[in-house]
Amino acid sequence: MSKWIKKASLNTPRSHTATAAYNGKIYVFGGGGADFKSLNSTEIYDPVTDTWHQGKEMPTVRSGAVAAVVNDRIHVLGGGFKHPNGQFEFFRTVEIYNPATDSWEKGVDMLMPHDYPASVVLNGHVYVLGGHHPDATTGGPMTDPGFSFCEVFEPEKNAWKKIASMPTPRFAFAAVVINNKILAIGGAGYRYNGFKNYDVVEIYDPAKNIWANAGFNTPWPAAGLGAFVLEENPPPLFKGGLGGVCIAGGKSDNTVEDRFVYFDLLTNQWMELPTLTTGRIVMGTAQIGNTLYLIGGRGPDGKSPIATVEAFEI
Repeated sequence: MSKWIKKASLNTPRSHTATAAYNGKIYVFGGGGADFKSLNSTEIYDPVTDTWHQGKEMPTVRSGAVAAVVNDRIHVLGGGFKHPNGQFEFFRTVEIYNPATDSWEKGVDMLMPHDYPASVVLNGHVYVLGGHHPDATTGGPMTDPGFSFCEVFEPEKNAWKKIASMPTPRFAFAAVVINNKILAIGGAGYRYNGFKNYDVVEIYDPAKNIWANAGFNTPWPAAGLGAFVLEENPPPLFKGGLGGVCIAGGKSDNTVEDRFVYFDLLTNQWMELPTLTTGRIVMGTAQIGNTLYLIGGRGPDGKSPIATVEAFEI
């Protein structure tokens, strides 16, 4: 059976990065470094040589951004910055990286600020979902109710458009596309009875602009998790024929998880898979071919950024 294997580490330990796979390489932008100091550096991973090298720095220093690949460009969206006085600033900013020229250009600002949201690309459109609430700039995440606002960028119109809000406001969650719908998985937020890490999974239908409960939950409350999707006819390790969703790590109520599981759409059951080399949260994720990558994040203490990278061959 496959297992997680350590790969070359990042040059700089970091969490809350914007991460994307493009043309056989992995691109990591910004994030939070030591003492959660926001970064703007770019690191590029070549799996053929198992090496990292530097790319051109982002114009904006930020962590908690997300990345989306559209038309051979990597869009880096949102994120935030913690000022020396402890106050947070959240961004509507979109900057576009050209891997062919190692250069940046300005994109169209989002309608609202999104710090540590989730993002997917579906049918050439970029969806940005939730994140930290724009008003939660002074108290930090433990008093943040999360954000339910969602929007989509339509390249043909060069404009953003508001879409239906998520039923559960949240940040630190993951999103994937499967069967032309979007799954929003896990996350966290403050509620009237205290701060919660969520096991909730909700599904969005772009054709109808409707959210609904997905009909299943994650096996543990998972904030800052990684997620991957396997479409129809996955490899033999994954039993079903309809594909499904893998999730890895994340913060449950009191533990930084090292678990790795697969939800099979045919059997509607979770399947335990080989554990990670170390528990981690708020990491970057990428998939190249049949290889899944977990990049940086925070380790078992949940506080310190790490540089380690691990990969799983499916």
